[in-house]
Amino acid sequence: MIKNNKVIKKIYEKIIEIRNYILTIVSPKTLNKILYEASQGKKLNLKDPKLFNEKLMYLKLNDYEKNELYAKCTDKYEVRNFVEKNGCAEILNTLYGVYENANEIKWEELPQKFVLKATHGCGWNIICTDKEKLDKEETIKQLNKWISKVYGYQSAETHYFKIKPRIICEKYLETDQGVLPNDYKFFCFHGEPKLIETCTDRANKVQLNFMDLNWNKVDNIYPDKYISKTTASRPDNLGDMVEYARKLSKPFKFVRVDLYNVNGNTVFGELTFTPAGCTQEFTEEASKILGDWICLDNSCS
Repeated sequence: MIKNNKVIKKIYEKIIEIRNYILTIVSPKTLNKILYEASQGKKLNLKDPKLFNEKLMYLKLNDYEKNELYAKCTDKYEVRNFVEKNGCAEILNTLYGVYENANEIKWEELPQKFVLKATHGCGWNIICTDKEKLDKEETIKQLNKWISKVYGYQSAETHYFKIKPRIICEKYLETDQGVLPNDYKFFCFHGEPKLIETCTDRANKVQLNFMDLNWNKVDNIYPDKYISKTTASRPDNLGDMVEYARKLSKPFKFVRVDLYNVNGNTVFGELTFTPAGCTQEFTEEASKILGDWICLDNSCS
């Protein structure tokens, strides 16, 4: 009934939003238990976590809140300093500007194509492929709306609270063929890349697959409904990307290092510590294997 009634659905979603907001303030642990059970269909075990998302939830509640490095590396601007200090400055995307308010943007100084991102959230991006056609007033309004918000309340990702709200403008990435570059997400455990999630055909319906470091296809990570039947071709710069992922993941028990392949060159995307707020759907087998790769007591380091 809720799904079929737009008004009731909107009210229901607002109630959930308010509930999540309150619980993130009062008891992030309680909200994480609710989110985990709703997404995974089982109770969250924080006393003796075994599965991948369980361990990420444990880290989110214990490590991420206490260690400032997580907030810094989640910040889409501050992470650039981390990348540079770890000897990977050459893979940083071109930065056109940093703004505390969208009204500071000097449009005349920007190229025809660019990307605007809020530094303190996820998915708060505006992609511009033609500056002359961009509704600048609406863009400023949207960016300032994001600036006024605090991300993380709906998923108890409290490390986002420590990020200073800003806007960055970066180079629009495209290949020589004028299409979006392939995205390679390296699942890294204790400084070692173990799996590569490939994201191709990003302009249309993104195609997902998992590969190992030797570019063999790895099945049974996500449920079949998410996986493409086609396999991405091995990038010529795979070795370089693996080494960059290894360098950038060294301080962390788990991090997903997102890299782009642009005409054979590696470009840094972001570091992700809480994929889908630690509620991403994995197969039962993968949940166990990926969970085994995280040692909460640092015995894997």
